[in-house]
Amino acid sequence: MQAVLSRQWTPEELQNVSRELEAETPEQILEWATEEFFPDITLACSFGGGSGAALLDMLMKINSGVPVFYIDTEFLFPETYALRDEAAKRYGFQPLAFKTNLTPEMQAQHYGETLWTKDPDLCCELRKVRPTAQALGGKRAWIAGLRRDQGDSRKDIPIVSWDTKYDLVKINPLANWTDKQVWAYILGNSVPYNKLQDQGYPSIGCTYCTRAVAPGEDARAGRWPEFDKTECGINVQA
Repeated sequence: MQAVLSRQWTPEELQNVSRELEAETPEQILEWATEEFFPDITLACSFGGGSGAALLDMLMKINSGVPVFYIDTEFLFPETYALRDEAAKRYGFQPLAFKTNLTPEMQAQHYGETLWTKDPDLCCELRKVRPTAQALGGKRAWIAGLRRDQGDSRKDIPIVSWDTKYDLVKINPLANWTDKQVWAYILGNSVPYNKLQDQGYPSIGCTYCTRAVAPGEDARAGRWPEFDKTECGINVQA
């Protein structure tokens, strides 16, 4: 596919592109995405999961000028910040942090102590969803690490689509990859990853809402374990 300067894609065209890209590798999908949307494209990397680590490595080899952002909820694990710093040093880029203006103390004052134990959806909205909207402001596309094998809520995600929540194109280069493929890439390319992954944390979010999972449990069972909740809201369409 040939890149077209500032082309305005319709949802129907994106569906066709997504079907065409099903047979391509994640690297080829990233090449298409950066050719089409750079410099108005960004990668979301949580510095938690394996998918983000693999995508970051691929992207830095293709176009290291693409900005990389993460959402700093101020409740992240020390291992998450450590991976952020390790990745920045390895690839020579500056991760862009976005966070709410509401400090943890202000949140407690306005919404009560430990909001995440009472209304985790609101906590995620305040500390994750709104900062993500800021991070994507002015962009034409963003790259995310969602995969279809990550649970029922993600089993039908396309490789490319129109993101109705943030009004831009969303690209999931690893949509049809499995966890096994992700880790084969990470280990085969000596990609730095979050060390909590070696301690039973296949899905890593905030300290208060993430636990290790037992053998045989779903990979996302450790997220919001006391609630019937599987998504923080960033990837839930409007």
